[in-house]
Amino acid sequence: MTATDLIWKKTACNLCYANCGLEVQTEGQSITKVRGDRAHPRSRGYLCQKASAISHYQSHKQRLSSPLRRRVDGTFEEVTWDTALGEIAEKLLAIGADHGPRSLGFYGGGGQGNHSGGGYGINMMRALGATDFYSSLAQEKSGRFLVNGEMFGTQNCNQTILTEDADLMIVLGGSIWQAQCEPHARTHLRHASNDEARKIIVIDPVRTKDAEFADLHLQLKPGTDTYLLGAMLKLLMDRDGFDQQFIETHTVGWQDIRDDIKRIPASAWIAHCDVPYEKVEQAVDMIIEAEAMTMRSELGIEMGKNSTLNSYLGNLLFLLTGNFGRPGTHAIHSWLQPLFGNSKGATSLVTGMKEIAGLYPPNRFPAEILTEKEDRLRAVIVDSSNPANSTADTQMTEAAFRALELLVVVDVAMSETAMLADYVLPASSQFEKHEFTLFTFAFPTNYFHVRQPLFEPLEGTRTEPEIYADLADRLGLLPPDDVIEDLRQLAASDRLAFSKSFGALMQQDKRYAGTAPIILYLTLGKTLANGAASAVILWPACHRLAGREAKAVQKALGTKSEGPLLGEELFETILNSHSGTAFTIHEYEDIWRMLGHKDQKIRLALPELQAWLGRLDPADDQVDADFPFTVSLGQRRQYNVNQIIRSPKWRPKELDGTLRLHPDELTKLGASDGGWITVTTRRGKLTARAEADDSLRPGYATLPHGYGMLYPLENGEMVQIGPRINMLTASDDCDPITDTPYHKNVAASLSVATNEEAALGEDASNKVMSWVSAAE
Repeated sequence: MTATDLIWKKTACNLCYANCGLEVQTEGQSITKVRGDRAHPRSRGYLCQKASAISHYQSHKQRLSSPLRRRVDGTFEEVTWDTALGEIAEKLLAIGADHGPRSLGFYGGGGQGNHSGGGYGINMMRALGATDFYSSLAQEKSGRFLVNGEMFGTQNCNQTILTEDADLMIVLGGSIWQAQCEPHARTHLRHASNDEARKIIVIDPVRTKDAEFADLHLQLKPGTDTYLLGAMLKLLMDRDGFDQQFIETHTVGWQDIRDDIKRIPASAWIAHCDVPYEKVEQAVDMIIEAEAMTMRSELGIEMGKNSTLNSYLGNLLFLLTGNFGRPGTHAIHSWLQPLFGNSKGATSLVTGMKEIAGLYPPNRFPAEILTEKEDRLRAVIVDSSNPANSTADTQMTEAAFRALELLVVVDVAMSETAMLADYVLPASSQFEKHEFTLFTFAFPTNYFHVRQPLFEPLEGTRTEPEIYADLADRLGLLPPDDVIEDLRQLAASDRLAFSKSFGALMQQDKRYAGTAPIILYLTLGKTLANGAASAVILWPACHRLAGREAKAVQKALGTKSEGPLLGEELFETILNSHSGTAFTIHEYEDIWRMLGHKDQKIRLALPELQAWLGRLDPADDQVDADFPFTVSLGQRRQYNVNQIIRSPKWRPKELDGTLRLHPDELTKLGASDGGWITVTTRRGKLTARAEADDSLRPGYATLPHGYGMLYPLENGEMVQIGPRINMLTASDDCDPITDTPYHKNVAASLSVATNEEAALGEDASNKVMSWVSAAE
């Protein structure tokens, strides 16, 4: 090993939206050591257990290194890039010509922490006339986006929480300890727990690690969060716990919702939640006493029963108590480039579902294909996503993919979705190109980090911008070569003059607006130092932000530059700050200006959700005798991450992805800890290894996120690793407004697995265990 091999290289974690800075050592195409980057301005050296194992993302057996085309018999053959892209372009054009541009769709657009390619692919499809875009964001967060849009003025008015200065932190429907979610997450929990002036409330059916740190744990019945939030609002009203000055100064609609809250039968709703009334009173007292409160709500309520209503009531809880717009509360943050859009009433042609934040919910994706209607989706590109495993109703999702006339998958690995594709295009990994994340959720100082490549691209792979640029050219979506070359030369000599010429081209020919990112990539991008062409998509974002938030940008950069010069300085600073950089520093009064409503006031009254609140009745929310268990699908655990990771070596202690349930339930079932349980829902069933866990309420069970993948052993045999949880979910078990699936509250029956089911489970587990042990 040479001295060069011992150099620590800067990068960032790609496994949650905190995206903490890392330093790594490498050997060949592999990451060998990982530590936190102390120079990173936000994470400052923090490292969690997931980032420590980041090497498994880069190094695994199922990396793709050649385009693949499906044969008639269903197997794949390697083809050249020229052949694959030529045939894909021909088929896209033919399908669009025969059935209209809305027959074309796009799913994904950047995996976790891998966002540079999304803008290229999405905009290329828009240039073709496509309007149907899907992503995991829409599966998880549509209710939150919809509510924020109505209350704050636009759906990308995204709220952030300012935990460090809060004296009360509520954790609702998630685990900060396991999911992280923000830099220094575990440090914040420890500090808050050890500080007598700070308090923690956890609301969760599971006694999580967070609950062990908490001053109060409300271990409610699963799926009753809506009732608890409503009851807490009613008790706060009864005790004059609302901040009337804040309400009068900063909101509109209080008179319209006051009677809705007043009518809530708090005692009956708390009884339905099965938590002691006095504990809820204690929580309300803690909220009233707090000077500054934050509420961290996560997928436990955003993908649970009444998910959109949960988001609304959660917002009301911190807004009506005045916990917004000051240190230690909630805020609206700036964006360098928004991660999602702001939709204004568009609907799909087949199901009529609502577009929210520029996206349609994946829960309705199969229905847009599995229909005889002429307007159905017929060709789809899936980019850095694995909906065959992650979308609700695996059986229907797979059937939909098989029914397409064209399915193209762009990914780093042979996922379950790729196995269904007509063409698979191998992408360079996140660590083989310039990359970034758009999860920039901080306030008052916000940060951006363009990660430098750690390795040369794996031979045979291409970056997403390369793929879409080549494809766009074959689709006839780009200007002539001489126009591209003239712009490239101008960009190399005079960037401000290039900006004018580029803008003039967009005005002269509207056809190129959709492929503007690709044109930028081929012109200005090719002039950037160190091969940073893919990051050029940030150039217009930097200029827009510098024009819109000049003072905040100037403060972050410590500069007096103005206008286009400020935009250029911001872009160069972001490109050349290898540990990331601040891009805005705001004052708290700026928050009101960042709202989307012209009067800079928050809307409290949302009639559709108020009507829903008025219909809530515990009598309508009872246990199904045929499916008496509630199973939470997709629980975050110590080692699970996402549906991109393939190698089982990632989680050596949790290979099986166990079904966790209370020991008393195991006894009632006549099952054993470590034995095999069959989980049955009205949609399907699966068998999972049981694990006794007394932190769960009786009647409640959990299955983890990120399992169910097929993996090849040394002999080529494909083995499924852990439970494929969406075999249990039905696409129509979802939120009535946003179609968000109720993954966290799935009704099920549990039984001891048959001898045959148990033998199959044990055989697969032993094979994977033997392979991992041998590999180590």
